[in-house]
Amino acid sequence: MTSLADLLPEDAIDLDGSASDWRAAIRVAGDLLVATGVTTSEYTDEMIRNVEDNGPYIVIAPGFAFAHARPSPAVRRTGMSWVRLREPVTFGSPNDPVDLVVALAAKDSGVHTDAMAELAKVLLEPGADRVLRAVGTPRQLRALLSDPDAPADRAEPAARTPAVAVPEAAPDVCETATTAVESGSGRRSGPVKILTVCGNGVGTSLFLKSTLEKVLARWHWSPYVNVEATDTISARGKAGEAVAVLTSGAIANALGELGIPVHVIENFTSTAEVDHAMREIFDVQEGAR
Repeated sequence: MTSLADLLPEDAIDLDGSASDWRAAIRVAGDLLVATGVTTSEYTDEMIRNVEDNGPYIVIAPGFAFAHARPSPAVRRTGMSWVRLREPVTFGSPNDPVDLVVALAAKDSGVHTDAMAELAKVLLEPGADRVLRAVGTPRQLRALLSDPDAPADRAEPAARTPAVAVPEAAPDVCETATTAVESGSGRRSGPVKILTVCGNGVGTSLFLKSTLEKVLARWHWSPYVNVEATDTISARGKAGEAVAVLTSGAIANALGELGIPVHVIENFTSTAEVDHAMREIFDVQEGAR
């Protein structure tokens, strides 16, 4: 299992970064990847092109951008960098302005999955955003990321996510979630599939997958819905196997018509926003019990 500590050494953390715009912010994060031997400078250009081509979907939560590109020869090994900016920059996202930029370089699409799950767990903790912005040293940041319970313990108790009524897995609802789905290869029954989609399928879609899985666990629906993180190209081919897509506005526009509902999620770490999308997908009323 590859942990965050394995991928994010202290030398790859800058808690006093400076950038004039979003491209410069990605370059600061990319320079740290180069300095720690993770990538060549070409990978930084690829991260910037990813935003130019696919829009600012990498801004997955208020103030937080997750810069990345597809695995390429410019990646020497899988690794990460972390930049906290003195002054925030704008990406053209609903989650602007951004003061935290994390960069990922993946040698392949599988090595980093465990670390992304760890990071998603940290970001989903109430108050995590405030604690991550207040941390004083790279060592403290790495310790915080290694202890997913720390943000909740150290933060003041007021979570931004409103309380919502959790629907029980009543027989009629479970039947909805396990209804046979028409696909190009014929009918199939069993758990339905929801796709979480990003430009490359190696970064932000994993965050959204983690948030959706947290909602499903709270609803006790995990046995009835499978979640698959994927990229824009693969999503078009997999749409026939799924009942819905969750993604960003920019990616939704790029996907076009898939023949299944596409729900735009602005904050990939918001369980409340994903909860609302799930209720629309399965026609579950607020307060349903």
